[in-house]
Amino acid sequence: MSTITKLPGIRVRTDNPNHHLWNNHGTWFLHYTVHPTPFTKERIRRSLGTKDIEVARERRDAFFAQLENEAAKAAQRKEAAA
Repeated sequence: MSTITKLPGIRVRTDNPNHHLWNNHGTWFLHYTVHPTPFTKERIRRSLGTKDIEVARERRDAFFAQLENEAAKAAQRKEAAA
């Protein structure tokens, strides 16, 4: 299981290794949606700064791993405060 599939709010099609990746004229971007409130959503596109799909996948996975770490730290702080 990849890091992406462990995050509860991230939807992933496991049969698609390029999920959340978007090629814009040769440069790969990370593309995802966030919901800042229950009534709004925001589409985010971040350049991964590469034309190589393998590098793009590594950078996507690193980004989602960082999100997972931040979520785990926030949960620990919330438990400690309670």
